[in-house]
Amino acid sequence: MADVRQVEFALNDQFFDFVDDWDYKIYLTVGGYGSSKSYHVAIKIIKKLLEEKRRALVVREVFDTIRDSCFDLLMEVAEAMEVSDYITFTTSPMQVRFSNGSKIIFKGMDKPAKLKSLNGVSIVWIEECSEVKYAGFKEILGRLRHPTLSNHIILSTNPVSKNNWVYKHFFQDKSTGYKVLDDEELYKRRIVTIGNTYYHHSTVDDNFFVPQEYIEQLDELQQHDPDLYRIARKGRFGVSGRLVLPQFEVKPDADVRTLIRQIKDPIEKNGMDFGFVISYNAVVRMMIDHGNKILYLYDEYYTRDKTDPEIANDIAKWRDILIKADCAEPKAIRYYKQQGFRIKPCKKFKGSREVYTKKVKRFKRIICSDKCQHIIDELQDLTFAVDKDGEIIEDEFNIDPHTLSAIWYGLDDYEVTDLKQHGGISVLK
Repeated sequence: MADVRQVEFALNDQFFDFVDDWDYKIYLTVGGYGSSKSYHVAIKIIKKLLEEKRRALVVREVFDTIRDSCFDLLMEVAEAMEVSDYITFTTSPMQVRFSNGSKIIFKGMDKPAKLKSLNGVSIVWIEECSEVKYAGFKEILGRLRHPTLSNHIILSTNPVSKNNWVYKHFFQDKSTGYKVLDDEELYKRRIVTIGNTYYHHSTVDDNFFVPQEYIEQLDELQQHDPDLYRIARKGRFGVSGRLVLPQFEVKPDADVRTLIRQIKDPIEKNGMDFGFVISYNAVVRMMIDHGNKILYLYDEYYTRDKTDPEIANDIAKWRDILIKADCAEPKAIRYYKQQGFRIKPCKKFKGSREVYTKKVKRFKRIICSDKCQHIIDELQDLTFAVDKDGEIIEDEFNIDPHTLSAIWYGLDDYEVTDLKQHGGISVLK
């Protein structure tokens, strides 16, 4: 058997510690094109299986893609490590056998019946994990439990949409408030460990062996495909799809309030969306600079699983302001009126969601205070849903944005283009 301590092979610096680290259960490698993340995952697995007798499983969403990707890559890496004499590659069945009894097997998530048993498996590599369904990942996570050896799942992926389960599970899900790690922190630190998860980020700049011509091709993407440039060149998660509010921007709260005080004839609007157990209750306070077509979002209330009396107590300081609320909840509106709130129902009609969305989009700028974190979470990266043909649906979105609904209702009787200017207030409450 080869003494792996004497095997010499080249590693990129960014992966030097990653290859020998086995202290964590989950390893998430996120990177751009040509960053060599998959290559170093292959090194990590081969090296471990040479050192210890283990059974590893390599998974992709579609089994037929494995032969030309993971299988060929493992063979290439074995040759580069000069350990091919100790490893046998077979294609029928597709397996990798080691002279010490270790073995690598391959499965596709498109044939889930074949994943019913992970007997003997202690390491799983999920390549292009963003293409695998979340249910498949959870099934592997639940079934991987070798009785005597440490268990590890290695995930490798290009960072696609923030709507993908990989981002929502390992970073944050804005629709639920779940958060583990800010992806910007990973881009800055490059390697982060949290609990039983090891995060690793890489770009093509970390690969010393890639041709300069390839890097230049990735750089050219910035001009004609910014979305792909973000993924391929920078290795960053982001928004995939058409933004609903591309003019949305965030400024410090003090700056927002200063700008509002400078508005000539400001127009105050306030909207409320009702929810309860699953849906959120949202109140959004707004100020409009009609002359410059700017919408300011400067305060918010956002909660769920609270009764109307509890909410009324929470927002008692706003009892004297006029609030437009969802007309689909007349009982709730009546209750708040009984509690002394100045609250009125909005107008709804067939197609009002699309009409109200277009109204909000007509503002030249939408400036949000940085203290309104729930508004930011819902609206900054909000995209339109698409139909089966890839066409956008103008009244459906990637999430259920409760703060947008509150804005709709608050702007119920306002028209961006032709409303005559009138007096407003200049002091924020």
